[in-house]
Amino acid sequence: MRLRVEFTTEPFDLDEAPAHALVAREVMETADLDAVEVGPFGNTAEGRSDAVLSTVDAVLRRALEAGATRVSLQVNVIDLIDEVDKAEESGR
Repeated sequence: MRLRVEFTTEPFDLDEAPAHALVAREVMETADLDAVEVGPFGNTAEGRSDAVLSTVDAVLRRALEAGATRVSLQVNVIDLIDEVDKAEESGR
């Protein structure tokens, strides 16, 4: 299964990225994900369900430890069968 996660951390600081935002960005960029988009008002990533779920766990823990007072997140199933499963099914 492939998932997409979108999240934001708060409080916002428009002048300088807060520590919790930098930590969340670091977790996302070093995770084993297929696609990562980091923006000033939110972050998006896609990948296999195990990678996305472990990244969500790490983002939540590290961002809260770094001072986030709120983390809003949304997780969507984008494909029930990922490319590895498709290859196995076709006998490759």
